[in-house]
Amino acid sequence: MSEKKKIIVVMPAYNAAKTLEKTIRDIPEGSVDEIILVDDCSKDGTAELSRKLGLTTIEHEKNKGYGGNQKTCYREALKRGADVVIMIHPDYQYDSRTTPFLSGLISGGIADFVLGNRIRTRAEALKGGMPVWKYVANRILTMFENFFTGQNLGEWHSGLRAYSRDVLETIPWEENSDDFVFDQQFLHQAAYFGFRMGDIPVSARYFAEASSINFRRSVVYGLSSLGVMFWVLTARLGVWTHPTLRPKKPV
Repeated sequence: MSEKKKIIVVMPAYNAAKTLEKTIRDIPEGSVDEIILVDDCSKDGTAELSRKLGLTTIEHEKNKGYGGNQKTCYREALKRGADVVIMIHPDYQYDSRTTPFLSGLISGGIADFVLGNRIRTRAEALKGGMPVWKYVANRILTMFENFFTGQNLGEWHSGLRAYSRDVLETIPWEENSDDFVFDQQFLHQAAYFGFRMGDIPVSARYFAEASSINFRRSVVYGLSSLGVMFWVLTARLGVWTHPTLRPKKPV
């Protein structure tokens, strides 16, 4: 019989007091061993509510950004002995009922890195509130990124993710940006190092309390994503290997 894996959910949080409890309640009972919430200087009592709900709560003394928050999340999860780490946004944008399915694919040795795919169909994504311009941009970038990496992911821009411990101990995520492009760097690093990646369908949820970057920041994010691919290309060609593409241990 295989040894039971320790599963830890991490939540990078910023002003999530209105949606945190709903997100937690949807996680199937007994499917995780611990939930760690890292509060990035919220102003709405997120940290206080997190403690009230019994979560392991860490507060940043200054705002570190979305990527910076994730770095604290993963550092703490590894320190606490996680075998599988699942990142769930506490803003209820992603369906946390899928938690055991995400972890199961990794615990069962089927995948190393699993994402939630919000675009099972165009109609479902748009009905869930995804803006048309975001849908179009997501489709175009995802198609290009799949072709570039040889992957076949349903979308490359999901914030619902599950990782094996080996992924987090190999990818030099500490070198990544503290901004939103952290997610794209991580995906390209995983593809570049040859980890087995996959996804499962999740519903799209866009509403007032769900976090979402505006059009201007989305453009910056998209251009930054192309920049990540440039560094991957230089590494592939043997021109220069960016620090984000130098594994922490042999692949």
